[in-house]
Amino acid sequence: MQKTIFNKRTPMTFKQFGRKGYSLFACLGREVLIGTLSVATLTYAKADGISVEPIKPDTTKTSREVRLEEVNVTGSRAPLTRGQQARMVTVLERADIQAAPVQSINDLLKYAVGVDVRQRGPIGAQTDVSIRGGNYEQITILLNGINICDPQTGHNAFDFPLDISDIERIEVLEGPAGRVYGTSSLVGAINIVTKKDAESGLDAHLDGGSYGYLNTGARVALQGKTSHSLSANLTRSDGYSRNKAGGLNADYSGGKAFYQGSYDDGQFNVSWHAGLSTRGFGSNTFYGAKWDDQYEHTMKTYTAIQAENKQGRFHLRPSIYWNHTTDRFELFRDAPDIYPFNYHRTDVYGVNLNSYFDWALGRTALGAELRNEDLVSGNLGEPLSKPHHIHGTDRDYDHGLNRTNISFVLEHNILLKRFTLSAGIVAVKNSWNEMNMRVYPGIDASYRIGDYWKIYASYNTSLRMPSATELYYSVGGHKADKHLKPEELEAVEGGIKYASRTVEGSLSIYHNHCKNLIDWIRRTSDADAPWESVNFTKVNATGIETALDFNLSEMLPSQNMLRKLNIAYCYIDQNKVEEHGIQSQYALEYLRHKLTCNLQMHIWNCLDMGIHYRFQDRTGTYTNAEGNVQDYKPYGVVDARLSWNAEKYNLYVEANNLFDKTYVDFGHIPQPGIWFMAGASIHLPF
Repeated sequence: MQKTIFNKRTPMTFKQFGRKGYSLFACLGREVLIGTLSVATLTYAKADGISVEPIKPDTTKTSREVRLEEVNVTGSRAPLTRGQQARMVTVLERADIQAAPVQSINDLLKYAVGVDVRQRGPIGAQTDVSIRGGNYEQITILLNGINICDPQTGHNAFDFPLDISDIERIEVLEGPAGRVYGTSSLVGAINIVTKKDAESGLDAHLDGGSYGYLNTGARVALQGKTSHSLSANLTRSDGYSRNKAGGLNADYSGGKAFYQGSYDDGQFNVSWHAGLSTRGFGSNTFYGAKWDDQYEHTMKTYTAIQAENKQGRFHLRPSIYWNHTTDRFELFRDAPDIYPFNYHRTDVYGVNLNSYFDWALGRTALGAELRNEDLVSGNLGEPLSKPHHIHGTDRDYDHGLNRTNISFVLEHNILLKRFTLSAGIVAVKNSWNEMNMRVYPGIDASYRIGDYWKIYASYNTSLRMPSATELYYSVGGHKADKHLKPEELEAVEGGIKYASRTVEGSLSIYHNHCKNLIDWIRRTSDADAPWESVNFTKVNATGIETALDFNLSEMLPSQNMLRKLNIAYCYIDQNKVEEHGIQSQYALEYLRHKLTCNLQMHIWNCLDMGIHYRFQDRTGTYTNAEGNVQDYKPYGVVDARLSWNAEKYNLYVEANNLFDKTYVDFGHIPQPGIWFMAGASIHLPF
């Protein structure tokens, strides 16, 4: 590549940043004048030793509420509790995960109101996940704080090596997260945190249901000064559709294995993990309505080791990781003579060092990361001077892309009794296309009013490098542009939160200004026109999110049936709409309206029931199998779960799409109708 694209000024100079930051937060009072910058670690370890007065838990709250306030979530680089965060961070707790009628992390995220989950296939076969009107390439996916994004494509980003039963919680950070997670977190980030068992034991589960679905798995944990856990599971399904020839084309089979360990002697904590995920699935018409028997097979491995000192004023948290992926796509299943298979292999190596320390003016932190992304492929990238053999075939990887990203972060946090300020910058340099160092600032502030109310405001920026697919995928009716510019985003947000024993609520308003947004478009006037990767000049989006959680057990203590009710709604409006004769594949197909409702009930003894409702209204159009352009239609789906929750075992039955609604998440690919499942799990401590 010869074209240099980073030839413009940074999104905001330091002088401009100072002016805007002052005007945004001056209304919060003289406490802001202490002014700060700080960075700390991607961590959920306990933050101790702070030298300024921290926010104290509200003593009027229940023990569960206080515990949630004290859990550290990664809404900033420094480890701050959930109550101290000045960002919109949605946390799906272990109890929420266990009560949800889902079989994959992808399905679980459907109930987060700010998250758009667009499924091509069920059970996590392939899902595009985005936040606040963005697309699936614009978020960072993390496993225990380690970036596991794939530079080839974001389509398979949610191919995790662990079962849903391995998860402790899921943190969804909404809005640009450049100074928290670095590049690729343009509109947000999702961090999966795995369980740390309190005792040694054995867990096992078995599930089955419609369309030949079967899932079985087990997990063993050994606790001590050095702790270990190992889990494995197998999943298969016949799928819910067939091709024109009558064969299965939405079938799925896969296996996962995940090992994690830790060592803690009171002075140091070291943790490590290694995971494997392999899956093959019928991708029917995923990449074009003309071909109804596509197939894809992926295998991913993840390894990482992290450490942290627990004593002293200065905390260091280094980590090293390696993610490896192989991908084989078959446009015609088991028929390479008709059309050659596409092969890709990616290796991502990373090392980062994060640190923080407490002093008289707050908590300051520094961080740096070196990340190398290496792709070899049969059709993506520049021609290789030395081809690499594709294992198990007579072909070679003859194209590839290698790029290195270096980032430095500085952030400071002021933590007073009622006021929190987090401000920082991330400096980024990427070897791709001779990119110069770029600087992206961000600042968040919150103020607690009384015991129950908190207001917050933020200004954040970030960027995202194009994926290899966006740069080079010029086959199968697609035409890529290898000179695409990286996307850049500025976002302003403000909101208010309320939390008491009986009610929790939030309201936020945000405005995103995106420059050089990347999308695939096609001209509908030509039936054979290819999908082209392009940069939109500017796209602005304004959104509103609101949520209410009712603790019905506390509100209505005279009854024992109704436990919890959650209602959430989001609205997004973009100033960029599909032009006449132009069809957008991702950027302009966003959820204008999304409503979620969840009611949890206790029926009798150990019998519980949960009902989930989700309504979505998407903008944009798609081309159906007959070649006609269609508008997306709004739809509502009801899921339900009935479970018997005993101390050492659990029995359940559940139904997804209870009323058999016909709908699509992506283009011409219909989603399953009603899907029944039943299962059992057991826990044996030892």
